[in-house]
Order: sequence, then C-alpha cells, then structure tokens
Amino acid sequence: MPKHDLDEIDRKIVAALQQDGRMTSIELAERVGLSPSPCARRVRLLEAAGIITGYVALVDQVAVGLPISVFASIKLERQREEELDRFADAVSRWPEVVDCYLMTGQRDYLMRIVVQDLEAYERFLKEKLTRLDGVASIESSFALGQLKRSHALPIMGAGAGARGARRGK
Repeated sequence: MPKHDLDEIDRKIVAALQQDGRMTSIELAERVGLSPSPCARRVRLLEAAGIITGYVALVDQVAVGLPISVFASIKLERQREEELDRFADAVSRWPEVVDCYLMTGQRDYLMRIVVQDLEAYERFLKEKLTRLDGVASIESSFALGQLKRSHALPIMGAGAGARGARRGK
C-alpha cells in the first residue's frame, strides 16, 4: 500500500486514538479541534486507507496469569520461500507467540512468547517449536522485567519533516 501523507489533523486523530481508542467521536473532535462530522469522516478515511487497522482492548499479561515473556531467536536450515512460508503458517496458529519478526543477521526470526510458567514454555518448545521441520536452532532469552511497552507509534512527528520546521513547529 502506498504511503499516505498525514496532515496535522490526521496525526492528532491517530495519536489521540492510540492513547484511547474508546473515546467518543465528540471527545475526539474536541481534542483535535474539529466538529464531530468532519472528524468522523477523517476517521473513516484513515480506516479505509488502512492506517487505522482496528481497535483492541490492551490486557495486562501478568493479571491474566501469563507473567513469563520469552524472546526466542530462530535459525532455519534453509531460507527458501517454502520453508519461510511453512514457518509463518505454523507460527500464526500458535497463540503463545504474540510477536514474530523476520530478521536480518545471524538469526531468521525473533519472536516473543508469553506463557504462565517455565513448564509451559518447555511444553511449547517440545510440542510445537522443535517439531517444526526446518528449524536449525533456537536461542531463548527470558525477560526479567519490562522497562517500556508501547502500542502507540510516534505519529505526531512523522511526515512533518521540513514543513513543520518552517512553520515553527
């Protein structure tokens, strides 16, 4: 999808909805300085353009009994398209994997897995990850604490470039 140029109002809308996706249309319009109808129209356009892709409830993983985050680096035996596709298909079905990235460098994938305890991670490894054909090696690192986690992208400065600097912003 081509890059969509966001103007200042679009960036304000996206930033506000990233902070609170449940705010009413009236609250959003007030926050960004528009009347409700044009604001709602802009939100619909942002959704149609694929910039706003959905709305979710953020859940505390510790509060729901999933306090362990494991980062696993995966190296495949080969990086052919069919092996990459097979890996992606399998990972997409595993609810324990909450993030997975195709990487450059020494490893092919980096994933974050959330589980209730070490035994659950061991089961995940033995019953799922190590049974997947084409996995050459797995390196696991356990998170000891979380310093920052954000679901909000830094939209306010994106795309402003020199235009914002010229207007004194």
